[in-house]
Amino acid sequence: MRAGTGLALEVTVSATEIFLERSRYYIAEEYPEKIRQCVAALPDGELWKRANESSNSIGNLLLHLAGNIRQWIVGGVGGAPVQRDRPAEFSARDGPAAATLLENLESAVRDADPVIARLSPQDLLRSITIQGRETTVLAAIYHVVEHFAMHTGQIVLLTKQRAPEVIRFYDDSVGNATPLWGGREGMR
Repeated sequence: MRAGTGLALEVTVSATEIFLERSRYYIAEEYPEKIRQCVAALPDGELWKRANESSNSIGNLLLHLAGNIRQWIVGGVGGAPVQRDRPAEFSARDGPAAATLLENLESAVRDADPVIARLSPQDLLRSITIQGRETTVLAAIYHVVEHFAMHTGQIVLLTKQRAPEVIRFYDDSVGNATPLWGGREGMR
């Protein structure tokens, strides 16, 4: 081994471990918990309500998140067969109750977590094709995390509009954001 290559490998493994741990944390813990709290705070009749015809309901977003996680992580990264009707996720105007939608999302998350947990640094560089797009395992995971964050933010916004003052995830009274939502948020 050349001088210095051991350190580079150590840094790479550490960066990989941090990337995978944080990805698993956001996908399996932080975002689902915030979504559960939002859905619990919604007044009756708001789950499938759309602001207008070009907008999605929270119900649509829950269907879509579960479909995305299954297609990109369980199928695309993990290689499991996945059947997805993406247009139906958005065209639904009514559908399952909140508990069913949350269980569907949580099931997708439970299926995705072990796929991510078993990845190595070399796996992250593997080329894959998802939705006809050439990508890498790393890029696929990164996409799912950012996609989940975006739609979680939309669900939070919609919930705050429909149930003002009911949800609050952080206490800013001491000058920094102290989590109130139950997360462990240990930033590295």
